[in-house]
Amino acid sequence: MSDVVFTADFTSERQWVAGRSWAYPDGGPINPGDNKLDHLTSDPAYSRTGTFRATRRTDGWWDTGLLTTEGSEEGFTVRTGDQLRSRVCLPAGAGAWPAIWTWRDGGNEVDVFEYHPDNPDLLELSNHVRQGQKYLRSPAVRPGATVELQVTFGRHDVVWELDGTRVFADGRGVGARWHAYLIVNLSVCAGRYHPPPDPTATELSFRVETLTVHRPSMPSVPHPAVPEVRSEWVAGAES
Repeated sequence: MSDVVFTADFTSERQWVAGRSWAYPDGGPINPGDNKLDHLTSDPAYSRTGTFRATRRTDGWWDTGLLTTEGSEEGFTVRTGDQLRSRVCLPAGAGAWPAIWTWRDGGNEVDVFEYHPDNPDLLELSNHVRQGQKYLRSPAVRPGATVELQVTFGRHDVVWELDGTRVFADGRGVGARWHAYLIVNLSVCAGRYHPPPDPTATELSFRVETLTVHRPSMPSVPHPAVPEVRSEWVAGAES
């Protein structure tokens, strides 16, 4: 049994901070060292609708949407034993680099997924906490496809499911005391590892339809049994 402890409302400023993350140098807005053309923006049109967008700028960067629970009023963190479930529509344009991932204190990163349309049938699933990774190929994965992802952040095993089928268990886990913030974003590739956007492209996007986090319910503790007290009436015992 589990309880829903987080339901993403991307419009909520209590849940999410837009356009900055300490996963980027100095909190952003750019991260060229990771071969990204991102220029993070807090403009709600780039993330708050659940559609994460990137648009070309005149200076060579791309304005990109990012939301994180780090620094938000609620400050929600995923922790060991939690299960994240999400339904996403993958992007179609070259250079798009969508991801749902975790981050805290310079690490604690687990990638629920990363995707690059130049590898149209492949999802990247990674546990950077204890170095577990899989390049998953599936006919369900393709540009424009909608897929359901489920990840359980186990102490000894991080387990991924795609459309209800288990596809990878890393045998590494995240340890007993792991916890981390959530990040959802659309990056843009600069060309070192994956092709950059087509020169004529001006916009990229992907959509997160749902995102929830489930936590194992605490077992209920039964009340201690109270022994039955039997009273016996004996004829003639009353005076």
